[in-house]
Amino acid sequence: MNRYPLKKLFDAIPRRYDLVNRLFTWGLDQVWRRRAARLCLENDRPPVLDLCCGTGDLAIILARESGPGTSVTALDFSGPMLEAAVSKAALRAPGRIGFVLGNAAELPFPDNTFGAAGIAFAFRNLTFRNPLRDRALDEIVRVLAPGGRFVIVESSQPANRAVRFFFRLYLYCAVNILGGLLSGDRGAYRYLARSARNFYGAEELVSLLLDAGFAHVRFTRLLFGAAAIHVAEKGDFVINNIS
Repeated sequence: MNRYPLKKLFDAIPRRYDLVNRLFTWGLDQVWRRRAARLCLENDRPPVLDLCCGTGDLAIILARESGPGTSVTALDFSGPMLEAAVSKAALRAPGRIGFVLGNAAELPFPDNTFGAAGIAFAFRNLTFRNPLRDRALDEIVRVLAPGGRFVIVESSQPANRAVRFFFRLYLYCAVNILGGLLSGDRGAYRYLARSARNFYGAEELVSLLLDAGFAHVRFTRLLFGAAAIHVAEKGDFVINNIS
């Protein structure tokens, strides 16, 4: 799937996107976003970027958990998604977030701009059968300052075969079928379920990030391996293990 159908897909689903996410992760997606936000903000790393921000949940958490001097920027390529994020932020983090309409493969920022960048449940859209994957990874490395931290919270592949079987069954039955019914867009949730089912395992994602030029990549599995948080550093700054 190239970027044009993908953009059309996300332009169509913001109205019930948050509701469907909460239902199918039992609310854990927000717990994991808060964990990712803390990792982005650890050791005082402003300014911070929420990449592919969607409806703005991670950016809002970053703004609310950081100090007033921390600049938070949120970028997405979908106008309707960004409009939803702006409306939500006006209520929950007024005046704290700068929103940018832009493409991750052509980030509109100078080199070495951000001390940290986070991405929540959108990294697979950049990397799953996306012909612009390598360009997007190069851009992320470019805009991070030396020692900058990139934090990813994303679906993953459980290592246990039985858990993996039930995880994929859940993706098919719940995310694919029920998500399509609840959202009114079956094609969108068919893609989301398929991309999660076929996405990288945690170790494979480490290799991808190292090949892209990141260093000292670490990860921790979530929910029996159905999701994971990865942290990678640009340059020679060594990070601590995630607890």
